[in-house]
Amino acid sequence: MIENKIEQLSCFKAYDIRGKLGTELNEHVAFCIGRAFAQHLQPKQVALGADVRATSERLKLALAFGLLTEGVSVIDLGMTGTEEVYFAAQYLDIQGAIEVTASHNPIDYNGMKLVREDARPISGDTGLAEIKQLTAALLTFPFPAADFEQFCRQSSKIAPEQTVTFSGVGYSRQSLLQPYVAKMLSFIDLAKLKPLKLVVNSGNGAAGHVVDAIEQHFIAQNIPITFIKVHHQPDASFPNGIPNPLLPENRAVTSAAVVQHKADMGIAWDGDFDRCFLFDHQGNFIEGYYIVGLLAAAFLRRQPGAKIIHDPRLYWNSQAIVKQLAGIAVLSKTGHAFIKERMRKEDAIYGGEMSAHHYFRDFAYCDSGMIPWLLVAELISVTGESLYKQVAAMIKDYPSSGELNFKINNPECKMNYIAAKYKDMATIIDYTDGLSMELDSWRFNVRLSNTESVLRLNVESKHNYGLMKQKTAEIISVLTEAE
Repeated sequence: MIENKIEQLSCFKAYDIRGKLGTELNEHVAFCIGRAFAQHLQPKQVALGADVRATSERLKLALAFGLLTEGVSVIDLGMTGTEEVYFAAQYLDIQGAIEVTASHNPIDYNGMKLVREDARPISGDTGLAEIKQLTAALLTFPFPAADFEQFCRQSSKIAPEQTVTFSGVGYSRQSLLQPYVAKMLSFIDLAKLKPLKLVVNSGNGAAGHVVDAIEQHFIAQNIPITFIKVHHQPDASFPNGIPNPLLPENRAVTSAAVVQHKADMGIAWDGDFDRCFLFDHQGNFIEGYYIVGLLAAAFLRRQPGAKIIHDPRLYWNSQAIVKQLAGIAVLSKTGHAFIKERMRKEDAIYGGEMSAHHYFRDFAYCDSGMIPWLLVAELISVTGESLYKQVAAMIKDYPSSGELNFKINNPECKMNYIAAKYKDMATIIDYTDGLSMELDSWRFNVRLSNTESVLRLNVESKHNYGLMKQKTAEIISVLTEAE
């Protein structure tokens, strides 16, 4: 361990914890985060889950040991996706929950996502900074390694649904898989599902056990959904690469399976499955931006006049659909903590980001990677139209570049340069998140990532694919030209 790097706690990000193993995050840090979480929130009970990474189980146990040290009862949910932890916080009516996950980061990373009561996110503005400060102070004390190893040995012997005490505090292992799956399925009318063949790619991450549970429920209810499973089993070594379908190179296997099996749709998840990515029956990857429009329309047909939250990167299609269906479109800064906060403030029924995060009022305003594909499967069944047909007009009317990432030496200077270059042509300039500029029939957003050291660019146009490609190339040229 490199002490000075650990002491800097660079693993604390804008709205989660994420760092390189050993130099930024280890079991001592996790133990102190558990204690700091307890000291800051003063909870009675906290639920913990972990993804499939090789280090996640030990980091989760270190968190548990820290919480128990502070007198907080712990409910260990086992291997879960992030949204299962969100569900636990609300379903169990407890004061907090933490998921150990590095999502789509490299294999030598890990991290944590933290929530308080009612699955409210904890970000830099809502407690994460204070937890970081407390963690830093606690790190000055030695790590009780021998006691921790004893706890690990004892905890491994605890049977499911059993509660034991450590220093007078309860620790239990509990599965909430069945009530969680019931909650997911409550978002659709199962009786409306028609025979469908679905390719599902868990990326060897945490999604597989949920897919299996949903499949068993479908079988029991005689629902005619067939799953073709790709990279289904959880595997900490990620033999097929880190699951991140947002990267074009990671999409080919799902696309090929859809074509090979003549499936109605393909679904792929990231490691902790809080994002799902969809493919049409031809194997075409559908940008998350257009799924936002599709789901916004579905919710507004159920509840006319409802509010829909969208992020600033791409939004012309979303705004057009919301306006057409008499809803109210609300702009929010990018990022799950910001979206959730705005959704609660507005009591929005649905929120969507082009990065494939989808948020639901009836799921504690949280994001889910399971609800979206269930809703789309229902839409395909009810309308009789393929996913391709349902989004084709959106793609034609509002062609987009998809998110492009650039490593820039002086990103803020570059954004200022772009703002100066286009300001006289822009009809709207907005700084909600980075720089957004509208210029008649095209617009763009360029912003610093909250989770990586990159500048992100998105471009869209109205009814003109050629213009979108031309302007995308133009801004790329500006971004990449010599300083």
